[in-house]
Amino acid sequence: MSQSIEILIVEDNATDAELFIEELRRAQFDPHWHRVDTELDYLVNLRPDLDVIISDFTLPQFGGMRALDLLKRRGYDIPFIIVSGTMGEERAVEAIKQGATDYLMKDRTERLGAAVSHALEESRLRRGYIKAEQAIEEGERKFRALFDAAHDAIYMLYNGIFVDCNAKGQYMYGRTWEQIVGHTPDEFAPPNQPDGRNSREKAFEIVQKALAGEAQLFEWMSIHYDGSPVYSEVSLNRVEISGKVYLMAVTRDVTERKRAEEQIAEQAALLDEARDAIVVRDLKGRTLFWNKGAERMYGWAREEVMGRNIDQLIYPNLSTFEHVDRLVMKQGEWSGEILHLTKDRRELTIEARLTLLRDKDGCPKSVLAINTDVTDKKTVETQLMRSQRMESIGTLAGGIAHDLNNILTPILTSIEILKLWEADPRAKRILETIEVSSKRGADIVRQVLSFARGTKGERLEIQPKRLLKDIETLIEDTFPKNIQLKLSLPNESWTIAGDPTQLHQILLNLSLNARDAMSDGGTLTITVENAVVDAQRAAKHVGAKAGRYVTIKVIDSGNGIPAAILDKIFEPFFTTKEVGKGTGLGLSTVITIVKSHDGFVDVRSEPGKGTMFEVFLPAVEAPCERRDDLATLVSLPQGNGETILVVDDEASILAVTSDTLETFGYRTLTANDGVEAVAVYQQNRDEISAVLTDMTMPMMDGSATIRALLKINPALKIIASSGFRMNDGVDKPSDPGGKYFLTKPYTAEALLKTVRTILDEACVR
Repeated sequence: MSQSIEILIVEDNATDAELFIEELRRAQFDPHWHRVDTELDYLVNLRPDLDVIISDFTLPQFGGMRALDLLKRRGYDIPFIIVSGTMGEERAVEAIKQGATDYLMKDRTERLGAAVSHALEESRLRRGYIKAEQAIEEGERKFRALFDAAHDAIYMLYNGIFVDCNAKGQYMYGRTWEQIVGHTPDEFAPPNQPDGRNSREKAFEIVQKALAGEAQLFEWMSIHYDGSPVYSEVSLNRVEISGKVYLMAVTRDVTERKRAEEQIAEQAALLDEARDAIVVRDLKGRTLFWNKGAERMYGWAREEVMGRNIDQLIYPNLSTFEHVDRLVMKQGEWSGEILHLTKDRRELTIEARLTLLRDKDGCPKSVLAINTDVTDKKTVETQLMRSQRMESIGTLAGGIAHDLNNILTPILTSIEILKLWEADPRAKRILETIEVSSKRGADIVRQVLSFARGTKGERLEIQPKRLLKDIETLIEDTFPKNIQLKLSLPNESWTIAGDPTQLHQILLNLSLNARDAMSDGGTLTITVENAVVDAQRAAKHVGAKAGRYVTIKVIDSGNGIPAAILDKIFEPFFTTKEVGKGTGLGLSTVITIVKSHDGFVDVRSEPGKGTMFEVFLPAVEAPCERRDDLATLVSLPQGNGETILVVDDEASILAVTSDTLETFGYRTLTANDGVEAVAVYQQNRDEISAVLTDMTMPMMDGSATIRALLKINPALKIIASSGFRMNDGVDKPSDPGGKYFLTKPYTAEALLKTVRTILDEACVR
């Protein structure tokens, strides 16, 4: 591609000018040109934007040397090439001396393209050099202006000697520029520095380190011209200018601060004995005093904090410090509880008392803080309150569970009998729906007890797809229709060992959370994957171990969780929902169950885009009891005419249990309480093969009833039953006669299997 150039040709021969243009085109130039042959035309067309001037040496009215002289007078930096047929070598040399870029003979015009290229490159380099020089000069002017306008004193040293300083530097020493330059720093210092070191030796050591490239930050004491001490903080750094190595000392006068420190230090010994942290800072937040109590409380040694900003040391965020500072400046004092950080970034709850200190003129000069650590006290109070709440919930949950289980028992027991009697498929489907809902209600009751009282469920080998099948039905039946459910399962998923009810509760709680996060609808995705967790990832979770896991991801497209509260979501009673719409126990229950199964949970969330909970549960390494279908019924065992005494204060349970037993080949006798049960047994002891008794009854409870019956017949076979579990506060009978237990609500299957088992058991008494 041709290079476009602007050319002015000084030539009286038009043919020669055309030849010049042809040569340039051969050299890949695209010339835009104009020819002149008089001085007037030359001056009219002489412009600073021309790329090159080509001139004949001799013209009828004026010549090339005159054209060159006029160009120089204009001050334009334009390459000037002389082309002549008569010019001798001496004249050519003279033209070059006068400023011509190049010359060539007219019989050698094939060199014109190369000459122009060379001239253009030379011009480009020359202009770049000029611009660089101008930039350097401008930079030097700006540096000098900033140098002199700086609020801190700045000194430049070469070989350890002052060679320059700004106005502030002259003011700090009380000396003129001429009195400072040429001297060394130790000449304006006392023989020894406050730290006891010799001034000359200290200055020499610091200068050598700085010259080696090691930035120096130190305190220095100088002597003012009037003889008074000047304390300063100095930042000394190596700089290179034009190949020479200098040192630049940025020096800040801290004399007033030092005087205040000395005054405070006199009182420090009295304050170091205090157990509280006593801290004094100036109005800019810099630490002036830090007693031993502060060292013990925060972990920072006094020498580590002196002069440093207090907000960067112990405040979790700057806004808190600024808010308290404004109140102190406005009111003169402030007291209250506040969060502080220790050196190792632990949070402390502090009871702080801040007072504004004033000088003799009444002007604010510093802030005194007396801080008491109340972290342990607050922790104990919080744990006590939480324990009381949990105890209340446990008591409440136990009572509710007992009542609900008594209600659910006849429903669950009756359903299985009705399913055997009912032939209509539609009716059977309705019964199955009732059964699933009743069992889910019973599971929820057990889960509440599990959370409130820490009960541990049974461990079975479970296929994750069975859990997803149950939750899929629940979501499709109960969730809003604007929430789309997507399930993803691998072809072969590993199994997990766990309590089916509790694992179902994990999925239920996470799904309900996802539903609430998508008030305007969205997509709920639940996936199951096999995963191998390495040691590095396991180390991020307390108690987690490397190995094979089954991961269950619950992903929503909802509002997301703000980063500020992400660490709190698993805390009991923490909720962002409105009053009455959330207990704060959902995610707490999830993490409790997952940890009890030796698993862990990862959470990722982005506000406005959604949240993903990833539950890791250890895959089964060794076989355990397996249940592929949690609701599978097996063939129910039959009775052989044996008589069972059923004892319960709930009439519905008494009726349904008796009907079920009689349907499957047993005879039954019933009693409404313990007293009646003892009487019935005494009258029919030879007929009764076993006793099924409730454990929570009025007048005489289950434990008392069992003891009374065993006194009559120590070999009597007894099944205890309750809406509570054995470890939920119900006394388990110590005698072997009461070792069998049915947890309400129980199914016909559980009832019949337990009765058959105890009857078939050989008597060992």
